[in-house]
Amino acid sequence: MRVVLAEDLFLLRDGLVRLLEAYGFEIAAAVESGPELSRALAGLRPDVAVVDVRLPPSFTDEGLQCALAARRETPGLPVLVLSQHVEQLYARELLADGSGGVGYLLKDRVFEAGQFVDAVRRVAAGGTAMDPQVISQLLARREQDRPMGRLTPREREVIELMAQGRSNTAIAAQLRVTERAVAKHTSNIFGKLGLPPSDDDNRRVLAVLAYLDRGGSGRGRPAHRHPGRG
Repeated sequence: MRVVLAEDLFLLRDGLVRLLEAYGFEIAAAVESGPELSRALAGLRPDVAVVDVRLPPSFTDEGLQCALAARRETPGLPVLVLSQHVEQLYARELLADGSGGVGYLLKDRVFEAGQFVDAVRRVAAGGTAMDPQVISQLLARREQDRPMGRLTPREREVIELMAQGRSNTAIAAQLRVTERAVAKHTSNIFGKLGLPPSDDDNRRVLAVLAYLDRGGSGRGRPAHRHPGRG
């Protein structure tokens, strides 16, 4: 699996390179700036991009904007964003095209190697890997939206765990219910969100995106962006 990695801090970038290589990933490029990232994504077409939001030269949202531009050129390009802070606008913009293969992790909450590597693999496979803090802030704006408002409290718990990339088995263990109960909840969620029968993995991604991607403000990209620290 080929990875393009973008991180401006040398020690962190080198550490991520060594970690991913130890788990069998091929590092197609490891870059430190927005222009380098744009060239790498355009020329190398990786299986997944792991991108710090804040990159030179602007040190605002350079990394994210490069990744979004690459997704417009290559629809569905898997992108895992790393950030120091929860930025709802960044998360919504990343999710706005309605396709899977996206993740948003807070750097200081990635506690161990396996957790991070699993997130990279999920995103590369077309799934989602959203930090719980990111989910909580996005969900706070969705609570009264329709059809989201039709979900029961337990269904909201299930879809939040789905957004973190958890399997039905993991969700059942977390909620201390049976896998059959989780399957029933996910089926109800798909029905309430109007997702027709299809591949279950695809419907899981669509359900998560439907729940998270609009921030309650309608479709389309935000009208403007506010610079902030990545």
